[in-house]
Amino acid sequence: MAEALLNQICSGSFIAESAGLEPGELNPLVVEVLGECNIDISGKRPRSVDEVVKSGARFDYVITVCDKASAAKCPMFRGSGKRLHWSFPDPADFTGTRDERLVRTRKVRDAIQKKIDHWCAAHCTEEAA
Repeated sequence: MAEALLNQICSGSFIAESAGLEPGELNPLVVEVLGECNIDISGKRPRSVDEVVKSGARFDYVITVCDKASAAKCPMFRGSGKRLHWSFPDPADFTGTRDERLVRTRKVRDAIQKKIDHWCAAHCTEEAA
């Protein structure tokens, strides 16, 4: 979600890429809640952190979004720029009915969007200048 939202909100200043510690299939609830924001990730392929590290890509910022329970496993990207950590629950871990999980996934989306809005307000114009 963070990659898609950052690419939508700060598209003129940053290009975000994402990777997971244990990538699997796209979460259909995440696809749905991003679709509510006119963001289509249905064709995306989840990538592993190892895949990104092995690519040799360099980043100005590495923003990890692992929840507190997974923070110790969050990856290091050697030689990359500033490292930030934004803790959000992982919708893949949500339990309950579909509707309950959908509500919680929307809350995570909204929290990520709020964080990105705030961060981009401080960084996008500064970085683009």
